[in-house]
Amino acid sequence: MPTDPPPQLTTQEQFDVFTDAVARALGPRCRAEPLPQYSHKLARRIIDDHGRAVRLLQFGDGHPLQLRAYGALPDDSPVSEPWIGVRALSADHVAHQIRRRLYPLHAEAIAEAQKRAEEIRAEETARRAVSDLLAAALPGARVQKTRRRTRLTWDRASWPPEAHGATVVDDVQVEVGPSGSWLRVEASGRAQAVARMLTAFTQGDPTEG
Repeated sequence: MPTDPPPQLTTQEQFDVFTDAVARALGPRCRAEPLPQYSHKLARRIIDDHGRAVRLLQFGDGHPLQLRAYGALPDDSPVSEPWIGVRALSADHVAHQIRRRLYPLHAEAIAEAQKRAEEIRAEETARRAVSDLLAAALPGARVQKTRRRTRLTWDRASWPPEAHGATVVDDVQVEVGPSGSWLRVEASGRAQAVARMLTAFTQGDPTEG
């Protein structure tokens, strides 16, 4: 338990001095940097000699010594940033809590983010292969990519043999699931065309991929 009195943390200048001391306590090559996007509260980023970044923020206007330390991850990370709550009793105390509690959580989050990123890349590769197969089967189809989905839209106007008949549009919309292992198909248009498509679907080999 630290014996020094708690620091005064009511201005950004005081917070800068304190976080500089936390950085020194974490290691000789650690440094503290501004976080201008947090202009509404006292905040700073600490980067250690391994490149790990910790965002240190004051939490709550009425509790100037109550801080949150976040293990920073890339903006597009598929997992949430880990964080801990810690009282600013001293720079040594905050540094000790970061090492003891936050760094292990940060390491786990980085490993999980890398694993999830690899899974997402594998999904995208599989989904792209299926989408390319469908695009070849539906020449001229419009392709729309969203998060973990791909949608293909194909349409064609048909004219009935009767001159006075209304134009019929054959329309197929296909949604490709995340890994390409399933599809959702919506079709409308001439009855004969849709019937042929359904016949081909039901008569196909169910064991085929």
